Amino acid sequence: MLSIKQNVLLINRLPVIIFVVTLLLFSACSYKQNQVLFEQNTIVPDSVYQKIRANVSNYRIKPQDVLQIKNIQSSKSLIDLSAGTTGSTNTTIAADADTYDVDDDGTIALTGLGRVHVAGLTRIQARKLIEELYNKKYLKDALFDLKIINLKVTVLGEVKSPGNYLLAKDNTSLVDVLGQAGGLTESANEKNIKIIRSEKTNADVTVDLSNAAAIYDSKNILNSDDVIYVAQNKTAIRNKKVQNFSVVAQPVLLLINTALIVFTLARR
Repeated sequence: MLSIKQNVLLINRLPVIIFVVTLLLFSACSYKQNQVLFEQNTIVPDSVYQKIRANVSNYRIKPQDVLQIKNIQSSKSLIDLSAGTTGSTNTTIAADADTYDVDDDGTIALTGLGRVHVAGLTRIQARKLIEELYNKKYLKDALFDLKIINLKVTVLGEVKSPGNYLLAKDNTSLVDVLGQAGGLTESANEKNIKIIRSEKTNADVTVDLSNAAAIYDSKNILNSDDVIYVAQNKTAIRNKKVQNFSVVAQPVLLLINTALIVFTLARR
């Protein structure tokens, strides 16, 4: 059992003890973990580079997709049917109206061709089909550019600008999209970045960006509607727990401090 003198001494020191504990709680929140990206030196064989270059996008066009088609040989229209084509009227397609919605039946409506079925084709296959059809009826050595402009991925978690990002090119990689999202935050775990696949036939991937080989891994090529999630690092998780505890503890500590002040003043 403590004596009365020891009890009084302990009570007098309680404000100091509480102050020190509070200071420790808040100082724990200020610890910062440094990220290490692409640090591990891994020799990437030439076969890996060749695999990446050969990995042509295999996305198949679907209903509700939006295609952008341009006639490379004409800056004004997709095709001009006003130059003496039998049975045609003065029909042109302006350069700013070169997007085509894929209907539910998998077709798009093209000037002079009517409805052309493109669902199920890759971007390159659809482009070659359109070039072939126009070459047969109207043009010579037609050259078209075709893009699927509605493909996107969703980026969540510890990035500076979460949101949806368009896949502007074939073989868009994880690093490409993270760059568009502004990079990782200080709280990000660079060793735990998940790619959640939209196609269940493809396995989800966990990426470690501390290894430079991640740049060249073909598994990190993104598909439409994939979800990228960047997890928090252990320090951020611990700091968050401490902050949550301090939010609860602050009113209690304030109440104890107030009670001690009242008790001290009452004893005088």
